[in-house]
Amino acid sequence: MDEPFWKTKTLQQMTRAEWESLCDGCGRCCLHKLRHAETDELSFTNVACRLLDTESCRCRDYAGRKRRVPDCVKLTPASLPRIDWLPPSCAYRRLAEGKDLAWWHPLVSGDPQTVHIAGVSVRGRAISERHAGELEGHIVTWPGRMPRPPAPRRGRGTPPPDAEPCPPAGEA
Repeated sequence: MDEPFWKTKTLQQMTRAEWESLCDGCGRCCLHKLRHAETDELSFTNVACRLLDTESCRCRDYAGRKRRVPDCVKLTPASLPRIDWLPPSCAYRRLAEGKDLAWWHPLVSGDPQTVHIAGVSVRGRAISERHAGELEGHIVTWPGRMPRPPAPRRGRGTPPPDAEPCPPAGEA
């Protein structure tokens, strides 16, 4: 059996379609972040970009996002090393760090819902920037941490017995 493309190609060798398929649809990268001027410390918020559909965790205008949200960051193999705010669950970050895709990733599980079942996505945890008010009142830690594994269950979305352990999500 052939190995999947993410195990045989570098990020730079991937086609655009392969690159795009690495996004698991969690929406964590679409949450606003705050960088403290004095310390350069990064804080995550639970406030989503106005284009993020917080139910599907997908951009409502992916093709036109840069036009509508000028500070939206276009993630590419070239820009990836300069971006320090991708969550540890992010497939792009994981592969760049030499790790495999997580069990919940749709390319591994075959089901785009496992990212939600596993508690990785922002579904039910994010608020649109249109309703949030000041970002400082929405600082949380969970986007910067690996999610906890779900409770054991039968069927799809169940982590394999050898799934890597995840530290507590640490809601703030």
